[in-house]
Amino acid sequence: MPAGMATGVVPWKPEAFISLEKEMKAFLFSSKIPGRGFEEFTAEKRKDVEQMLLTGSEIILQCLLEQKVDTIFGYPGGAVLNIYDALYKCPEIRHVLTSHEQGAAHAADGYARSTGRVGVCLATSGPGATNLVTGIATAYMDSVPVVAITGNVTSPQLGLDSFQEVDITGVTMPVTKHNFLVRRVEDLAGIIREAFRIAQTGRKGPVLIDVPKDITAQSCEYTPVQPAPIEQPPMPDHGWFLKAVEMIKESERPFIYAGGGVIGAEAAEELAQFVEKVDAPVSCSLMCQGGFDQRSERYIGMLGMHGTKTASNCIRDCDLLIAVGTRFSDRVTCDTGTFGKNCKILQIDIDPAEFNKNVEVNIRLKGDAKAILSALCEALPDMHHAAWMGQVGAWKTEFPLAQQPMTEDGVTPKEVFETLYDLTGGEAIVTTEVGQHQMWAAQYFTFRHPRQMITSGGLGTMGFGLGAAIGTQLGNPDSIVVNAAGDGSFHMNCNELATAARYNIPVIELIFNNGVLGMVRQWQRLFYGKRFSQTTLEKKTNYELLAQGFGVKAMTIAKREDIRPVLEAAIAAGEPVLVNCLIDKDINVLPMVPGGKSVEEPMLSI
Repeated sequence: MPAGMATGVVPWKPEAFISLEKEMKAFLFSSKIPGRGFEEFTAEKRKDVEQMLLTGSEIILQCLLEQKVDTIFGYPGGAVLNIYDALYKCPEIRHVLTSHEQGAAHAADGYARSTGRVGVCLATSGPGATNLVTGIATAYMDSVPVVAITGNVTSPQLGLDSFQEVDITGVTMPVTKHNFLVRRVEDLAGIIREAFRIAQTGRKGPVLIDVPKDITAQSCEYTPVQPAPIEQPPMPDHGWFLKAVEMIKESERPFIYAGGGVIGAEAAEELAQFVEKVDAPVSCSLMCQGGFDQRSERYIGMLGMHGTKTASNCIRDCDLLIAVGTRFSDRVTCDTGTFGKNCKILQIDIDPAEFNKNVEVNIRLKGDAKAILSALCEALPDMHHAAWMGQVGAWKTEFPLAQQPMTEDGVTPKEVFETLYDLTGGEAIVTTEVGQHQMWAAQYFTFRHPRQMITSGGLGTMGFGLGAAIGTQLGNPDSIVVNAAGDGSFHMNCNELATAARYNIPVIELIFNNGVLGMVRQWQRLFYGKRFSQTTLEKKTNYELLAQGFGVKAMTIAKREDIRPVLEAAIAAGEPVLVNCLIDKDINVLPMVPGGKSVEEPMLSI
């Protein structure tokens, strides 16, 4: 193998390379000197092999293979035809043709969240690129590493309002970590490598690369480069670290709150060790579901608008809040003026912009959560807070999460999720849309592992879940993947059922069908005098026929006794399945903190 060439980097062989390879083999075969090999081939010929003349499109694919990308999600169009022509000759990269570019972005996002690798999506110029924007913004708000590649009109046509031209770098500037407009084919490989580095470094996030069509057709020399290891941030200031250790040691009622940064840092194991070391209750944000094993007696549920009463009591009575990898969003803090006012706050985060942004904290430790938690575990003695943990246990017993059917023998989401957990041994990956069903999934499915709940938290994107489920399933082919949806969210991107059917991707689309926009209706019930303006859907969709029209098997849960056999059949099907689960329109998500109220005072009933 030529020097500098890495195994698996070159997936296909351009004609010049094939000719050169034949010439080299002929040379070696004709040699009569034992052991004579490639090192005796001319230096000039070796250089030709190492530096191949490739088109921009071929360079894109070579760079993706350098980054060990095996799957991309996209939709073709005029500005990316050269890239798709190169893909035709590159079987090492699996391309998944979604029904809509938004579905491609969500699929890349789901792939990234569930695997920890960078997700990649591809779209043409103009409307193709703008259709990615919601998915890019979703990834940005939740710090997900995605690289979006868009085509654009040729370089001379930029800025002339050409057909299907849009300034996508300008459009996406607020919702990407960085974006690039490629001006020269010679810069393309370096830009792609830098995009992957940025997406994975520090606080992760999406990066966009916009490539004019002429750049994808031009040629230049390409030299393979092995990706450098991702740089880890330095440890926090030693003085502040020692102060944090003393603060923890002095605490009598510590409370640990973990956010999505724990999963992003692959720090779940270190978090579990830290929780045991400190002897404290732990709550996880929506983005950190599964970041701590919820079977543990130390887990007390979510904190915030739809958190548990136990968690709200802990934030009220703790003397130290240790926040790890969380940005203190408004859905967690509720009234920031009263949040954590009775305790000291220690915040651990990789992004300094999050310090004192929403909540004033006493000590800030900037750096990688995995490394910091590990260092804290080494620096701290084993701690014991029996009285505090006893009080927390009493609250858990006094304030359990419960949900009653609104009709006799009615179906409750609680029983559906608990049955799903039982049937899958707690190993299913659950993606969600956004709404009541999203909160029910977080409340009633017991998440045991990181990357087990895939959901849109920051942007709250209805229509996210089905595309994300497709990406998740392809990234985790041996897992059972279930997308929990409301009938409102389902209608936004139901066309991706066609994608699941085309590739026989065995996702389970579990629709909690109550005929309303449930979460908005819940707010209207509480705060708008039961004026249900435009939240009663009254759609005439026949879900079973719709699924069958897309080529997807359909099942229905109409009553309580259907739950187990229908879910069993869906899991056993080994193909995409839509489950239409009929629930009452007035089952609410509780507890709930009304807007502007203190997180310490959740409503337990309506």
